[in-house]
Amino acid sequence: MGAERGGCQAANDAPIRRGNRRKALLRRPHAHVRVRAAQVRVRAIPMQSLILLLVTVIDLYMWAIIIWVILSWLVVFNVINTQNRFVAMVGDFLNRITEPALRPIRRFVPNLGGVDLSPLILILLLYFAKNLIFEYLAPRAY
Repeated sequence: MGAERGGCQAANDAPIRRGNRRKALLRRPHAHVRVRAAQVRVRAIPMQSLILLLVTVIDLYMWAIIIWVILSWLVVFNVINTQNRFVAMVGDFLNRITEPALRPIRRFVPNLGGVDLSPLILILLLYFAKNLIFEYLAPRAY
């Protein structure tokens, strides 16, 4: 009876007068909320899984660049021996996946002696690309 008129009902389902509404809400705090399952709609982001996959690939690529830089420093300072097969294999793999992206940047960055700034520039570009993805493709994802 009270539900049809939008009113609130107490625990014993008797109609509640306006003055007793606060007492009924204290007894059953969610009595005034009437939500049907069909009314609740979650707005899904189109291709959210693909966006998250792309962001994860960018993150993994940034970690590969960082590991490649650290590994190259360890090889230069003779901390790691490249005669070890595992070290050579990891170094070769990281060089093959990072070099195609670093080569175009090295053409534009001036030579600073022994310092190579191209990994830093590539990481900044990847952060920029990741922020663009969050800003334009998935504005409500996070």
